[in-house]
Amino acid sequence: MKKISNKHCSPIDVARVNDQVVRMSYVDGEFHWHKHNNQDELFYIIKGKLVIQLRDQPDITLSEGQMTVIPKGVEHCPKSEEPSYVLLFEPFILQTRGD
Repeated sequence: MKKISNKHCSPIDVARVNDQVVRMSYVDGEFHWHKHNNQDELFYIIKGKLVIQLRDQPDITLSEGQMTVIPKGVEHCPKSEEPSYVLLFEPFILQTRGD
């Protein structure tokens, strides 16, 4: 079994269900602006707080126990305001680094 590390934005696969995967990531700071052209991405906050910056839209701020879906094609940039643990629910083929 893989262990989550305290390495910023280095998700590990936790479980696979059909063509979907649950990934866990430690986030401490800002990721990079990116989008997924063909897949939606769901963020669920286990611990901490995450701000998902969106192009030309208001930011989405999530706390523990909250989630949101970023639709395919939407450019976004997740950043944490404190060390945080996030579950990502996405298609297995999704490139975690974005398109």
